[in-house]
Amino acid sequence: MPKQLDSSNIPKHIAIIMDGNGRWAKAKGQDRLYGHLSGVDSVRETLKAAVELGVKFLTLYAFSAENWGRPQQEVEGLMELLVSSIHGELSTMHENGVRLTTIGEVNKLPGACVESLNEAISETANNTNINLVLALNYSSREEILFATRAIAEQVQGNVLNIEEISMDSFENALYTKGIPDPELVIRTSGEHRISNFLLWQLAYAELHFTPVFWPEFRREHLIEAIYDYQRRERRFGKTSEQVISGT
Repeated sequence: MPKQLDSSNIPKHIAIIMDGNGRWAKAKGQDRLYGHLSGVDSVRETLKAAVELGVKFLTLYAFSAENWGRPQQEVEGLMELLVSSIHGELSTMHENGVRLTTIGEVNKLPGACVESLNEAISETANNTNINLVLALNYSSREEILFATRAIAEQVQGNVLNIEEISMDSFENALYTKGIPDPELVIRTSGEHRISNFLLWQLAYAELHFTPVFWPEFRREHLIEAIYDYQRRERRFGKTSEQVISGT
């Protein structure tokens, strides 16, 4: 544990918006896919660091529903990279005790991607050190609509009464059922947006924005983000005095 960090105050769940691959590659005179390929190294190193620091859930915004609008060559390259990365990183996931899960409309990805993901999810199901959650073909607004429709169907089918609709019942209808809300969200590349990511779940998350492009993000940057998180006072609507006194 790095000396500057409080081991008793490590976020249980960290979510990362991995941004800047394309701009980083362009600055180096390379195509955008080179940036995405280099970003795989950042995923590996960040995941290892998260395990070492005791983080239990790491959610990575890997492909948004809006990303389908990118150039076809880039999208196809990303899908191929997803398949090759899953196969290539399986041994690393086992070595680090990583359990893989996904959120989003994953069934709408190409068949090879779905097959690779399902295999990796099955093979890592018994790992217990950390849960790696990949947000793929993910849209938070679509997730909220999905949950709303699910609740409506329960009411229509007399499974749930309207007066029984609660925070818990709604959260149980989200893609993230069973996953705790992130305490810390990191966005790389200097952008200051949430970009349709976990809108419900981020209600009380601390936000950390770094100018570092994702392909250059490493262990020290994760530590810096956690240190920033630990220096903040999380009040949840209370006053500082109440937080200090525990009332």
